Amino acid sequence: MTDFWIILTGTLVAATCGILGCFLVLRKMAMVGDAISHSVLPGIAIAFLISSSRDSMLMLFGAAVLGLITVFLIQLLQNSGLQSDASIGIVFTALFAIGVIIISRNAAHIDLDLDCVLFGEIAYVQWDTWVWNGYDMGPVAVWMLGGTLLIVLAAIGLFYKQFKLCAFDPALAAAVGIPVALFHYMLMGLVSLSTVASFESVGAILVVGMLIIPAATAYLLTDRLSMMIVYSVLIGAISATGGYYAAKWLDASIAGAMVTVAGILFVLAFILSPSHGLVARLGKRRRMNSAAA
Repeated sequence: MTDFWIILTGTLVAATCGILGCFLVLRKMAMVGDAISHSVLPGIAIAFLISSSRDSMLMLFGAAVLGLITVFLIQLLQNSGLQSDASIGIVFTALFAIGVIIISRNAAHIDLDLDCVLFGEIAYVQWDTWVWNGYDMGPVAVWMLGGTLLIVLAAIGLFYKQFKLCAFDPALAAAVGIPVALFHYMLMGLVSLSTVASFESVGAILVVGMLIIPAATAYLLTDRLSMMIVYSVLIGAISATGGYYAAKWLDASIAGAMVTVAGILFVLAFILSPSHGLVARLGKRRRMNSAAA
């Protein structure tokens, strides 16, 4: 059962992050997930100081609040004229540094490990279980990630057309009466929720990898958003499964192996994609040169 729970946890992370990653890639905001995953550290530390407990819901609430604050500050700096990459870099490094200061100043009172927060350890998810009326219901992480995935699916399913139009043409969306700012913050809220729900179990590295790489790979394989979402989830699931068995074979980090497999799949798509791949583009250029000659 250990293999099953680890692969299921990785697949749930991949599915949740992969769906949202498609919209982030299309909007050229892929690094927002990285910013959120680092900047929520002060929220986790403050929640622990207030409650003196590592209760998952309190941690999730504290991290979610800081995630939304991160998104608001990034948008505020962008609206003031600062470039997107600079805004993201300033906000997440500043908030992450504040979190490090809070933890280092209160090390005797905060039972937190920075390495665990950043890198996580998906191999331990099966030990933290939810017991209800004396019955072992399985790992808490699986229930939390499953609930998060349902929320994401419900939001995207209900407002798919609005999210799609806002991703491809925000000006047209505003012209037809869609509240672009509302859907921007809704998407960022979903990213924040998914990020903090995921990285508590698997660490920031796997979350950021699954937010960006499967969606970027799917982007190379299709020009339809619906198929891009499907491909992203499938690529993420393959990466989670293949990465787990690769980690067992190599005796290496499971999260690192999952992201590595995702990276290998991206390289293959970058080279072999029938429409956007390197081979296809070189062939097209050769045909154009032959026709010109």
